Amino acid sequence: MKLPSDSHAARRLLRRIRDARRGARAVHHPHPGEAPDGLTLRVASYNVHKCVGRDGRFDPQRIAAVIGEMDADLVAIQEADRRFGRRYGLLDAATLRQESGLHLLQVSDLPDGHGWHGNAILLREGTPLRLHRLALPGAEPRGAVIAELDLPVGRLRVVAAHFGLLRNCRMRQGAAILRNITEGAPMPTLMMGDLNEWRPGRRSALRSLEPFFGPMNEGPASFPTRMPVLSLDRILGWPNGLVHSVEAHDTPLSRVASDHLPLKALLRLDLLDGAAEDAAPRLAGVG
Repeated sequence: MKLPSDSHAARRLLRRIRDARRGARAVHHPHPGEAPDGLTLRVASYNVHKCVGRDGRFDPQRIAAVIGEMDADLVAIQEADRRFGRRYGLLDAATLRQESGLHLLQVSDLPDGHGWHGNAILLREGTPLRLHRLALPGAEPRGAVIAELDLPVGRLRVVAAHFGLLRNCRMRQGAAILRNITEGAPMPTLMMGDLNEWRPGRRSALRSLEPFFGPMNEGPASFPTRMPVLSLDRILGWPNGLVHSVEAHDTPLSRVASDHLPLKALLRLDLLDGAAEDAAPRLAGVG
């Protein structure tokens, strides 16, 4: 194909080709209430960049609108708080409830905080049975929230995490999370977050998670929002088959609201009765 000589026209043409390919690959993802072939739960992960968009504007309402677009039942948020100084929450909880029907779990150890090291969890329905704030090893302050939830569809462990910028630190952080998971009761487990790893295969720091979650295939590109090329954000599940239909939520609003696109996925919980308990002996050596 010969591209137009004008550079702006060429870029427009390439964008149209890319969008057409994306549309051809698009799959209809039924709402949980519409799925005829099984019980599903819609989940999402979103690095909100402290609610500062590509335009440099601080706008929590815009973030809430993007979350409302996804119509998720459970969302992991990264960068929900200020990182330095007084780490108060940056989300607009009232607008979030209005736009999405989701509420913030009480994760922070501060009265006006929303997360732990910026990691927050939004939930539509359910009761937290256990919440653990895990400090992750590394050269910079990082953490993960591990929540065991009693949902209308059953029990689910959720790990919300934001890994570091150094590969060695990411390896250690993954190993720390696996140790914590495998010390708990076996149950379906969902891990979501900005894992800051773009390399697939043997060079990937996410190999530290493979003993539990299986092979780390390259996920949808989510960063930067101007032209996503790096798969920094992940939605992982155990047992095999828990997570499917993972894709970036790419809309005009999500392109400007943060420097990351959100990821969304479906969880098939109806297929997992007894799966976690049956696998307990196999997990004894993991971690």
